Amino acid sequence: MLRAACFLVALAVTAVAGSAQSRSQGDTGCRDRWVSDRDRAVHCESREETFSGSGVLDVDASRNGGIRVRGWNRNDVRVVSHITAYSSSDARARALADDVRIETGGRIRATGPAGGRDEHWHVSYEIDVPRDGRLSLNTYNGGITIQDFRGSATFTARNGGVTLTDVNGDIRGTTTNGGLTIRLSGDRWEGAGLDVETRNGGIRMAVPDRYSAQLETGTVNGRVRVDFPITIRGSIGREIRTTLGSGGPLVRAMTRNGAISIERR
Repeated sequence: MLRAACFLVALAVTAVAGSAQSRSQGDTGCRDRWVSDRDRAVHCESREETFSGSGVLDVDASRNGGIRVRGWNRNDVRVVSHITAYSSSDARARALADDVRIETGGRIRATGPAGGRDEHWHVSYEIDVPRDGRLSLNTYNGGITIQDFRGSATFTARNGGVTLTDVNGDIRGTTTNGGLTIRLSGDRWEGAGLDVETRNGGIRMAVPDRYSAQLETGTVNGRVRVDFPITIRGSIGREIRTTLGSGGPLVRAMTRNGAISIERR
């Protein structure tokens, strides 16, 4: 029988130009990350820290964590780390989570016990960043979400989908096994452009009416569907190159194995 406990704990952490505290939103962030396991207890806790937002923010979610980033109109960074530990008992799972340490500042990392066959832990992050900041995001088994952001970002995911909502600036990245969901906003791309790829996953893109950009998308194995009229340059069928509206920076999203859907937002 699954035994699950979720606690918000106060954590005293000293950081440069920063402060840490327990999160005050209840256990929602933890509860959303639980995975059913009939044979092991689960303990989750959330830790929050705020620090200076200057420079590149380098986030590594390690083996099994995800990253969710949202831009805001502040110069600092707020990180909520959701630590989930699995073990043979509630007490042991809690002790395992207590031993996890979160490194913050320019680099966000988690370190902790080695774990083993019957117990392990992972950390997922929810991060508020300056809207025009600089990001480097990496996951292994976990998704990446970037929302309401107009700075520069690079990302790499191995097994996880990527969602980009209301983004501009200079966004570049890849995922190996996971889909790409892109929701554009406004009337044009503002910044250097978008260049994203997946090897095994579909692409779904939502484009506002009267949007201006250079659009490029394509697939090797999959169908392409566009639900509004466009003029295609180059090959017809599985690859599209077109000018939307009055043109602008390149918005490029490619897949090797997956379908593509482009619709109005």
